[in-house]
Amino acid sequence: MSLDSKSHFHLTEQSILMKHCDLSGKIIGNAMKVHAALGNGFQEVIYQRALEIEMSYNEIFFSREFEMPIYYRNKQIGTRRVDFLVEKIISVELKAVIKLEPVHFAQAMNYLEAYNLEIGLLINFGAKRMEFHRFKNLKFKP
Repeated sequence: MSLDSKSHFHLTEQSILMKHCDLSGKIIGNAMKVHAALGNGFQEVIYQRALEIEMSYNEIFFSREFEMPIYYRNKQIGTRRVDFLVEKIISVELKAVIKLEPVHFAQAMNYLEAYNLEIGLLINFGAKRMEFHRFKNLKFKP
């Protein structure tokens, strides 16, 4: 399912045939453990700290609040931070909102393009049931 027919990204949910599906599955599993323990209703930073502990415990290599420069026409115009960059290949953006909005999807997809990453996750802890979305950057350049 494409978000937009003109988009260079493709959103897939729970896709089995996906690059890095083992690693993304581990990340999602860790997030589910956090949500099962804490439930919904906390601020995003609480889930971020808990997921950091859970992934460390499970020996998943990551950088938290990974900052990368943003370029326009080969000039740096600012920086952005993704909540987690896992094993230097998967961006993980966390939210703690009742309902995800299109802007949340756009933000997750923008990180993929800005960082030239192929795979990204958007995880929302704010709903009664944790939700997640996987993204693939079709403009990825290895």
